[in-house]
Amino acid sequence: MELFDTLLERLALIRIVDVIDILLVTLIIFGVLMLIRGTRAVQLLRGLLVLTAIIFVLAQIFELRGFTWLVDNMLPVLLLAIPVIFQPELRRALEQLGLAGRYLRFFRRDEINPVVMTFKDAALRLSQRRHGALVVFEQDTGLQEYVDTGVKLDATPSPELFLTIFNKHTELHDGAIIVRGDRLAAAACVLPLSTSSLSDRQMGLRHRAALGISEVSDAVAVVVSEETGQVSIAHNGRILRRQEIARLDSILHALLTGPRQPILGRESREPRG
Repeated sequence: MELFDTLLERLALIRIVDVIDILLVTLIIFGVLMLIRGTRAVQLLRGLLVLTAIIFVLAQIFELRGFTWLVDNMLPVLLLAIPVIFQPELRRALEQLGLAGRYLRFFRRDEINPVVMTFKDAALRLSQRRHGALVVFEQDTGLQEYVDTGVKLDATPSPELFLTIFNKHTELHDGAIIVRGDRLAAAACVLPLSTSSLSDRQMGLRHRAALGISEVSDAVAVVVSEETGQVSIAHNGRILRRQEIARLDSILHALLTGPRQPILGRESREPRG
């Protein structure tokens, strides 16, 4: 009873401001965990927690003065190293904070981008011919720095243009097409390669480049495998394998216009380190 009375007394001291404070801290921690979920930062965070626990136990139990002095002097360096270690995740978080306009997608017209329909027709023929392809759909994060690495087109999309660019005997096939709005901005663009470990040997540089651009931006990248003809979609640091070309337009439409009900058939989340 005494314990129960003490608990009631403690609860009576809690103010509404304290509840709001706790909720804000909880939301921040939850947001950070959701941000790093499925990324290499999870393993790094676990390692830091284990290292912190070991240091705390050693410092408290054995009273190692030299070790404690070393740890105290290393803490400022570690605090400076954290932004470097978690640079991709921090960059993604700041970009998401700055992209408030993305939440207005619910009010956009529910029409499929004509480029999506055009690329769907081209993807079927590319898959049948076993011609590799990599197409990146720019969203809120600007991709001008990657557009500048390729050959500028500013062209109206058509299935024949996609097929010509990704023909093995053309100069522009070895790179990515970047789609901006309803135009093909550039071809043969060089994208950043993901540092994630891809276990499937059928996924080559195109898949790594698609995953890489999805890690540093909110772009949606589509890969047609040269070896298997299968279509993969990279978005938000994850790659979705073996997507049905017949549903490619609806899948891309859902990813490009905002959250919708789950429509993806088979998702493959590669280990991130």
